Amino acid sequence: MIKTDIIIIGAGPVGLFTVFEAGLLKLKCHLIDSLPIPGGQCAEIYPKKPIYDIPGFPSILAGELIDNLMAQAEPFKPGFTLGEAATEIEKQEDGSFVVTTIKGTKHAAPIVVIAGGLGVFEPRKPPIQNITDFEDCGVEYIIKDPEMYRGKKCVIAGGGDSALDWSIFLAEKKIAKEVVLVHRSSSFRGHLDSVQKAIDLAEKGDIKLVTEAEVTGLVGDKKLEKIQITHQKTGEILEETDHFIPLFGLKPSLGPIGNWGLEIEKNAITVDPEDYSTNIPGIYAIGDVNTYKNKLKLILCGFHEGTLAVQSAFARIHPEKKNVLKYTTVNGVQGF
Repeated sequence: MIKTDIIIIGAGPVGLFTVFEAGLLKLKCHLIDSLPIPGGQCAEIYPKKPIYDIPGFPSILAGELIDNLMAQAEPFKPGFTLGEAATEIEKQEDGSFVVTTIKGTKHAAPIVVIAGGLGVFEPRKPPIQNITDFEDCGVEYIIKDPEMYRGKKCVIAGGGDSALDWSIFLAEKKIAKEVVLVHRSSSFRGHLDSVQKAIDLAEKGDIKLVTEAEVTGLVGDKKLEKIQITHQKTGEILEETDHFIPLFGLKPSLGPIGNWGLEIEKNAITVDPEDYSTNIPGIYAIGDVNTYKNKLKLILCGFHEGTLAVQSAFARIHPEKKNVLKYTTVNGVQGF
């Protein structure tokens, strides 16, 4: 049995920053994550993707952000159970909780903070009959390392921010030999700035933009060699390529967390925005996994939510103590 003050389910950026905020209050944390490394999607799915809305960093790579958060949490010596999804939670007679993972590892604490991001997720795949034949040999649903596409011909499909951002990145950095962006509509769903950048790169010949079209077929012998594009006006097009990357987003699911008796609304956990507590006293939900009026799914908002949640958690763990906010600029940062 692993015992701690706060069990954090989810070791993404919001969970990691919560370790720091809890540490300032002398509360120990242990994190559980189904992924084999800390960092959540930032580390596992897009470590090389730039993030632009972290205060104080005009631009920072997702993986670099995780490295910084790990260094920030390190003085408080958090524990980790990685590669094991949390599957069960039991409330004890004294009001504390025992969280058990899929491998049977048990964790006990008076407070549970769910920072599970999107929860369990899988990519949305286009309806191409033989697409599974080319997975990991030409078809990828996420970009983990852009260097994999160095000097290669790449076809990206999608009309949202992810498809636009990666097309721009691979083209601007001169990583891919050729970037083709295919979208079924003539308009995009992404940020206007990203749409304009993609159009500008297309006019310069750095991106081949194919709108009002879909990728409908894949051709190759053991590895991807060509894709078939069906255009609404001109019909069928065969395009040589090394990689096809459909970026249509993820299908999120709360997984086992959805069966824990928490109040759920549209696949997210309902919380009180005063302290991000759930309908079960002692359980909090922060980051993309929660919902409340005017919710914004931004990392920086998750940082704020984690900060207020641990203040509330301190009051539950130590009702006899008065917590006076101490500024780190005055007191510094002291580990355990």
